[in-house]
Amino acid sequence: MNILFDSLLKLPLYGKGKVRDTYQIGDRLLIVATDRISAFDVVLPNGIPDKGIVLNQVSAFWFGKTYHIIHNHMVESIESRRALTKYSPWKRPLPEFLLGRSMVVLKAERIPVECVVRGYIAGSAWAEYQKKGTINGRKAPRGLKESQELPEPIFTPTTKADVGHDLPLSIGELVDMVGERTARKIETKSLELYNYARSYALEHGIIIADTKFEFGFHDKELMLIDEALTPDSSRFWDASQYEPGQSQPSFDKQPVRDWLIASRWNQKKAAPALPADVVAATTERYRDAYTLLTGRKFKNVFI
Repeated sequence: MNILFDSLLKLPLYGKGKVRDTYQIGDRLLIVATDRISAFDVVLPNGIPDKGIVLNQVSAFWFGKTYHIIHNHMVESIESRRALTKYSPWKRPLPEFLLGRSMVVLKAERIPVECVVRGYIAGSAWAEYQKKGTINGRKAPRGLKESQELPEPIFTPTTKADVGHDLPLSIGELVDMVGERTARKIETKSLELYNYARSYALEHGIIIADTKFEFGFHDKELMLIDEALTPDSSRFWDASQYEPGQSQPSFDKQPVRDWLIASRWNQKKAAPALPADVVAATTERYRDAYTLLTGRKFKNVFI
């Protein structure tokens, strides 16, 4: 479902991202995960069927499993017609297209930091390491291979840019931005969340190479917000195919990136529409990630 929800929902728009739209319902928010997909900081013209449902359901799954580590903003994932009626500001229920792909959350004062945790060296960390021998500006062990597991997970925060790319933050810069107490707490909680999720996921056939969290304050309480440990916010690898020294097969939008690169799109003109086989392959990866992580058969019909 790659549609504009605004005209259909008729709720006050609170915020719009590349993938998710947020609406106001009284003193709470409704987050809707669309099927939109972005690559190279551009939203593509056609979406990935069921992607929004996977993102919402995976986040809800992890919010439930990690509540003992830190509270989060989820009030309820909208997965039944009862919930559509319960949270509607009108006498009629909310639209049924919200089922499975939306959740009601508490409002929080967002901390403008991407709390990235890396357990393996890949992506931008690998690129930096090859050039400078560092990860997020910090000296790293010599002789690491691409995709190799790090001696221990590391916290590598970045800015959260509304436009363009996020920029690395040193711990000192993070302290200057949010204060030492908050900086140390989000570092500690990010590492605790990652270590717990990594152990769980590995038992289910997925390596979480890295991930990013966001935090905010609700009634002065620090809590986990946004999404959690999804294929969009994490690098998920198939544990059965893991082989350090090269890039790894992943449960994300890699088929989209590969096709765009092969198409020679210059990232300046409007993005081309994705062919059906690339869309189907990407949908399958998202569904597979959901099934492996949760142990549940994926469904896109809710009653």
